[in-house]
Amino acid sequence: MAAASHASGGGTSHRGVLLLLLLPGLIALLMTFLLPLVWLVRASFASSSMAALRGGDWTLESYRTVLFDPFYWKIAWNTLYLGVNVAIFAVVLSYPIALFLARTQSRWRGVLTALAVAPLLTSSVVRTYGWMVILGDRGVINTALQSSGLTDGVIRLTNNYFGATVALIEILMPYAILAMLSGFGRLNTQLEEAAAMLGANRLRVFTRIVLPLSLPGVLTAALLVFVLAISSFVTPRLMGGGRVFVIGTEVYNEATVTLNWPLAAALSVLLLVLFGSVIVIYQRAMRALET
Repeated sequence: MAAASHASGGGTSHRGVLLLLLLPGLIALLMTFLLPLVWLVRASFASSSMAALRGGDWTLESYRTVLFDPFYWKIAWNTLYLGVNVAIFAVVLSYPIALFLARTQSRWRGVLTALAVAPLLTSSVVRTYGWMVILGDRGVINTALQSSGLTDGVIRLTNNYFGATVALIEILMPYAILAMLSGFGRLNTQLEEAAAMLGANRLRVFTRIVLPLSLPGVLTAALLVFVLAISSFVTPRLMGGGRVFVIGTEVYNEATVTLNWPLAAALSVLLLVLFGSVIVIYQRAMRALET
């Protein structure tokens, strides 16, 4: 009986210590995420920017604008279109790199992995400006094409969705590589060897064994890249030159240019809803793969 009481007391003490250790993180989470999120939702119902600060005068006007104005439907579609394109191309381009890094037995594997993710050490702003130099009207590509006589005029590669998409693909590829690399490490090479011994060629082994087993990592990478792409602001704004309208750029415009904080907050809530919807789809897809 005494032993049981002692064990119970020890368990309670252990939980208390654990809670004490978690307390700083919980406070930081509350201050940096939950409270701003509550204020954001609250501000989206305000009738004006001053009402968002002071409180009172609640209205659904901002949500009515977001949900029924064709301009914001177009922005939502542009955001989804950009995110899907970036996710598809980033995953497709990153897949062979991640698969090679997961399979190679080279002593340089660590160095190669570091090189693949090294761009993350550079600010996305700097990398975006690099793409402006490459794709600009007087950039590397246009200068090379005109010098070689392949084109007489300027090919517009920036100030449009093409430039924003290309830059985001390169910027987010390291995230896709890391996400897939963690999943590809669990691939069983013995299954591939068995299939090869039974007469399956490399293409059949890849389509029937490697690709299905690697799909969880692919979906994780696609989710990560998609979420980062639709929430991006700097790259679409710089590469778009004010001609690329996505939710991130419009939130900035409403919050800093027109000073319509309730509408900016409502657009941010819409972005959070998109996040949640994509995560639900991802979870269902992962459950389908497990069954």
